[in-house]
Amino acid sequence: MKNIIVAIDGPAGSGKSTIAKIIADRYSFTYIDTGAMYRMITLYCLDNNIDFEDELAIKNVLDNISLDMQGDKFFLNNKEVTKEIRETRVNENVSKIASIRIVRENLVNLQRKISQGKNVILDGRDIGTVVFPNAQIKIYLIASPEERAKRRYKELIQKGTEISYDEVLKSIKERDYIDSTRKESPLMKADDAVELDSTGLKIDEVLDFISKKIEEKL
Repeated sequence: MKNIIVAIDGPAGSGKSTIAKIIADRYSFTYIDTGAMYRMITLYCLDNNIDFEDELAIKNVLDNISLDMQGDKFFLNNKEVTKEIRETRVNENVSKIASIRIVRENLVNLQRKISQGKNVILDGRDIGTVVFPNAQIKIYLIASPEERAKRRYKELIQKGTEISYDEVLKSIKERDYIDSTRKESPLMKADDAVELDSTGLKIDEVLDFISKKIEEKL
């Protein structure tokens, strides 16, 4: 195996990250959590009252912060922020940060650099269309908004977050709209991606489907 790239794209809450982590462990691939990168920048901007509309301020942020991933832990300027980047306020603003051109360009370059010479799996909104259009395996993972909201709500409640299902569903739908209509790298299925609707599927069924696609390339 040499430099196999697996791209999993899809809307918020479709299970991309969970699936990607398991697949990475199964095949000893490097997992790059692209969503966490955007979340760390969002967290920094929120904590430092950075105006999302101020491109110069955003550029200064990108020039002066460091992002690091160590297993399941995430570090912003050498401080662990694994829990903080999953907070509701970050959920509600990450799509805004992800729609900024200079942010996307910066992180796409970083993702490509990290991936050099490795077997990697990445999940996001534009992995198969923009970041790695030549990825050998492209999966477009979807599920109904209600199913995705149910999953996200359960996850948040387990983490002790006080939030209602209706709030989560509203956030999911808002993110869908922002992600699919943004000017920079909108959420869309790559022409050569295989679409999988995970609504009603068990996680093992999704894993088996993607595993078969990978093994066809090995």
